[in-house]
Amino acid sequence: MAGAVRFIEERGAAVAASGRSDSGPAPPAGRLTGDGRRFLLLQGPHGPFFASLATMLGRAGAGVWRVGFNQGDRAFWTDAARFISFRDRPEDWPAALATLLDRQAVTDIVVYGDTRPVHAAAAAAARARGLTLHVFEEGYLRPYWVTYERGGANGNSRLMDLTVREMQAALAGCDTRLPDAPARWGDMRQHVLLGALYHAAVLAGSRRYPHFRSHRELSVPGEFVLHLRRLLLMPAHAAERFLASRRIRRGGFPYHLVLMQLEHDASFRDHGPFASQTDFVAVVIEGFARGAPAHHHLVFKAHPLEDGRAPIAAAIRRAAAAAGVAERVHLVRGGKLAALLDHARSAVTVNSTAAQQALWRGLPLKVFGRAVYAKPEFVSSQPLADFFAAPTRPDRRAYRDFRRYLLETSQIPGSFYGARGRRELLRQVVDLLLAAEDPYDALRDGKAAPRQQLRLVT
Repeated sequence: MAGAVRFIEERGAAVAASGRSDSGPAPPAGRLTGDGRRFLLLQGPHGPFFASLATMLGRAGAGVWRVGFNQGDRAFWTDAARFISFRDRPEDWPAALATLLDRQAVTDIVVYGDTRPVHAAAAAAARARGLTLHVFEEGYLRPYWVTYERGGANGNSRLMDLTVREMQAALAGCDTRLPDAPARWGDMRQHVLLGALYHAAVLAGSRRYPHFRSHRELSVPGEFVLHLRRLLLMPAHAAERFLASRRIRRGGFPYHLVLMQLEHDASFRDHGPFASQTDFVAVVIEGFARGAPAHHHLVFKAHPLEDGRAPIAAAIRRAAAAAGVAERVHLVRGGKLAALLDHARSAVTVNSTAAQQALWRGLPLKVFGRAVYAKPEFVSSQPLADFFAAPTRPDRRAYRDFRRYLLETSQIPGSFYGARGRRELLRQVVDLLLAAEDPYDALRDGKAAPRQQLRLVT
């Protein structure tokens, strides 16, 4: 740990003088400014989003630094003077972080996801010190939005404790037209490409960061191989997806849709009851076999970024054969979700954000894990077999209010991965980071700034 602390102290001495001072005239009351704010960015989405965000925060007057844990973090960062490498053991990180927070007089910490170990430690430090923790995540409403919250996201979000009635009360003064439900993922190719480039950089710089361990179980070389394999197999998977979708479309049978997630996804892993996708698949197929009418089918929709690390196809085949429903169970690899949802009878998931597209369409929904949308007005409390037999429908009017509340608070138009999406995101998100109140409090107190809304057609 001594090496990390020494590095932080040396870097802190070199860059501390570059922070802005408050010697000038005071800004007008209510003006958004970064003066006096000192942001520490940790790990972000693959690609240049964090670098662009830091540039904008710097222009607003804030001091900004980035901690990198591998060469992939460094590859997309443009300001070497404000990059702090952490090369020591993971167990040394909390003490090194404490030294850095003191040295740089940090006021704000920015992370992408709050459950990976280095971010969980930062969240704990922020709570203990009274610092503001800014959390970015993939959008609760995808694909045209990303999530920005303070304090935590997903199962750690403030949304978990807010009731629909409280949201409706906060919306009383708003009159916003809801955008149409999105039907496409958006920047999928850029997402996959940036992921491959990130892991290639991590692998190439492994000697510089000998103690780096990914928050995922797979090794860094394994991650790189899977991302590269995913890129190369895209045409084959597209053909397989087309054939599977055509069989379902021409089959003429009622079906229930299972919204799959990545097994290493933080929501599935940290906010759900299953140790693996195999366990989830077995439970769903067993419930389907016991409860669904004999002429109904079950369609598993794989996550668009599924890369083969979890043997979901084999697990589905084994469980379906064991339950005697092999001819009624299907798998679709990635692709657009809208067409499948438009004809589904119900949806089942652990806690996928894609479930919100099911709720938007008024489909009955069964959820196993913790999710921001898992409110009693929306999700079924039936045992799984009963759900497949006769699923209860959500309160669609209440869900529209919930969705509208998200769009007024935590959901920001844009994306992390494509250049156009990043530009859209930066137009609003910097103001949100600099605002005195978090988006939920601002809406409740009538202080929310006007929000840019997309006008998209599905």
